[in-house]
Amino acid sequence: MAQQGAALQNYNNELVKCERRALKAAGRGPADPLGRLRGHAALQPAPLSCRSGSEAHESPPTALSSHPPLGIEELCQKREELCRQIQQEEDEKQRLQNEVRQLTEKLARVNENLARKIASRNEFDRTIAETEAAYLKILESSQTLLSVLKREAGNLTKATASDQKSSGGKDS
Repeated sequence: MAQQGAALQNYNNELVKCERRALKAAGRGPADPLGRLRGHAALQPAPLSCRSGSEAHESPPTALSSHPPLGIEELCQKREELCRQIQQEEDEKQRLQNEVRQLTEKLARVNENLARKIASRNEFDRTIAETEAAYLKILESSQTLLSVLKREAGNLTKATASDQKSSGGKDS
């Protein structure tokens, strides 16, 4: 039973060390925010690090060994790699969120400019339509005036010709 307790303590110590190393690699503080391990001497980690692969093959781990079993070391390495990948993805997520924010702001500015330009275009269209309508009224009025002038000129010519005939026949 004592051997199992010692093996469990070594396992727990190595997990704590791996967690602390992973947090340190990720730029964070200690891995014990609740103080679960403080004050418990039996649960404090031993000042050992995970062994390299070559050390693991030199002497097989025992329940009382000061080195962690090879499986724990591999788990620690995998966990550290996963922590590194998580940090990279968090950095990428932050970069993308900043990019989305910048693009959203740019889209808002473009939409505002577009709305102003569309309003200006609509004002031009209205002014052009009013000007064309006024021009057509002026053109119609000038054509009416021209036809009235021609008709009156014709009437005056006829009146003058008939006046000349009537006065020309008496004077001759």
